Amino acid sequence: MRIGIDARFFGLKSKGLGRYTQKLIENLELIDSENEYLIFLRRENWDEFCPKSANFKKILADYRWYSLAEQIFMPFCIRKNKVDLMHFPHFNVPIFYFKPFVITIHDLILRRFPTHRASTLSLFKYWIKNFGYRLVIWSAIKKAKKIIAVSEYVKEDILKFYRVDPEKIQVVYEGAPEMTGHSSRIASLTSASDGDSTRSNRNIDDKEKYLLYVGNAYPHKNLEKLIDAFEILKKRHPDLRLFLVGEDDYFYRRLKLEKRAEGVFFYGFVPDEKLAELYQNASAYVFASLCEGFGLPPLEAMAHGLPVACSDATCLPEILGQAAIYFDANDPGGMAEKINQLLDDGLLREKLIQNGFERIKRYSWRKMSEEAITLYKAV
Repeated sequence: MRIGIDARFFGLKSKGLGRYTQKLIENLELIDSENEYLIFLRRENWDEFCPKSANFKKILADYRWYSLAEQIFMPFCIRKNKVDLMHFPHFNVPIFYFKPFVITIHDLILRRFPTHRASTLSLFKYWIKNFGYRLVIWSAIKKAKKIIAVSEYVKEDILKFYRVDPEKIQVVYEGAPEMTGHSSRIASLTSASDGDSTRSNRNIDDKEKYLLYVGNAYPHKNLEKLIDAFEILKKRHPDLRLFLVGEDDYFYRRLKLEKRAEGVFFYGFVPDEKLAELYQNASAYVFASLCEGFGLPPLEAMAHGLPVACSDATCLPEILGQAAIYFDANDPGGMAEKINQLLDDGLLREKLIQNGFERIKRYSWRKMSEEAITLYKAV
């Protein structure tokens, strides 16, 4: 088969979706020499993928996500390259693409949380965009030959919101990083504190206690209540810090303006090698999200030997199991109490660390890619 993969999200700058697409393609290269793969990329991430196998070829498809150009020109680009089966790793399938395809649904957050705070657009433009989103995902789910859901929770969400045959949906879990264990290395990183635009070098050593969050600042990530919980915690742990790591976009800048708090440090985008040091020197990882489809960041924290305090919302108990301590994401007081328990109870910390190492063994990028090939062949 000539299998096309829409890799316009390929790379770490596209966050979780970019990592998913990258890991899918890298592992398909390792295990499939039978089929031919056409990897559709934008100009901005063209150099991020360098094929290592003769049966993988790059195709330029420089159409911005969620754009009119994507809807009009992407189908022509795919047809021109005579693709037998297309895999769209996101819901943004062009409405006028009618050939066989597989789609991955990571979550239905925009359906569950249709909030204007999640957009930089005016209210009128936002609701037009939201209507377009609903139309595109309805069309994609209806026309897809197979739907990959990244958790049982996402599968149930699809069945709840859309009339679709359950046999059409296959749950295929994402992967997790290999465990790296503890590290005593001292990280010298650049941070910005309390919304200040200036940056200064700060040494992080194992005497400094800090909570860590890695990810974006979209409203459903619930960082406002995480900061509220942190301020409660500061009364018991005056030296505690909260490090928020994520690209310095509109949502982080808004958070810094609205939730200025002493001891909260905002990091911008951090490369993987520096991010590993932040993970390994933290006291705990905190994930206060209101809605997730899979929940990769807590698994990454577990791979670094970091105990996790996590929201009990949506898919997170399914994915993390007994490897995290859970709290109600809407209750800052309860959140602070659970995090305090994690900080004060050494035995609990060690138990969660060991459970985390065991938990991540359940998730493999290679296995994910093997299951994807099985679906391709079935279609």
